[in-house]
Amino acid sequence: MERKPLSGRRRLYDRALRLLLYLSAGLTCALLVFMIGYIFYRGLPHITWNLLSTQSSYLKDTIGILPNILNTVYIVVLTLIFILPLGVGAAIYLTEYAKNRRLVSAIEFATETLTGIPSIIYGLVGMLFFCQFLGLQSSLLAGALTLVIMTLPTIVRTTQESLKTVPQSYREGALGLGAGKWHMIRTIVLPSSVDGIVTGCILAVGRIVGESAALLFTAGMGMSLNHFFASWGNFLHSSGATLTVALYVYAKERAEFDVAFAIAAILMLLTLVINLTAKLVGKKLKKK
Repeated sequence: MERKPLSGRRRLYDRALRLLLYLSAGLTCALLVFMIGYIFYRGLPHITWNLLSTQSSYLKDTIGILPNILNTVYIVVLTLIFILPLGVGAAIYLTEYAKNRRLVSAIEFATETLTGIPSIIYGLVGMLFFCQFLGLQSSLLAGALTLVIMTLPTIVRTTQESLKTVPQSYREGALGLGAGKWHMIRTIVLPSSVDGIVTGCILAVGRIVGESAALLFTAGMGMSLNHFFASWGNFLHSSGATLTVALYVYAKERAEFDVAFAIAAILMLLTLVINLTAKLVGKKLKKK
């Protein structure tokens, strides 16, 4: 059948919609490029070795963010240690083992609801429960546990959706060859869904690195250097400000905007490195 030519009004309508789409896409990209470029323009000239390798001291009149960089790494590592087994394990149970569909639907609805809760509410709950009720005070451990609760729904939902994309024929074929349930999941399902799991980790790490409200109430604003090789009791229960908390402190309380923009540039570079590393790891795991 021959396609009827579009009328003049319909052709004009299509061109107008296409123009609006191009304009929206171009405006979004321009705003993003402007924001990134402005942060790098203001921040990169102020990133020095002295800033990265020292800690702030009123006596020596120096400003350094080495403790904040290390605290950010500590928080990310501690949170991932807790959240990966919990999130991936919960997603595997809900997708592969759970038989009560009503329970699964209720848990899925709860995780989707928790995803939309503001982070400051997680901070208040973490302060009341971890810092006061459990007696952890303002510490790295309290901050990490709060972030576990906050990012757990993201890991569960992304992993669960990734597991659902694995064809059912893969499971049936493995079970038909005599493989056990867990062996089938470990050797067939998980390797086939590693992309979704890595994506969930990227989203979780991005939210952990960029979080400030929840950590202000739980991890505290300590600017001192927490030594990793010190006793674990003192290390985990020490207050420590991450890069985002330090950004807030230097911008709003100390009016050190040059340092604040430098921290913002470091955060953007750190996020870029984390995303690229996670993608490379995901590709290598998928090849294996």
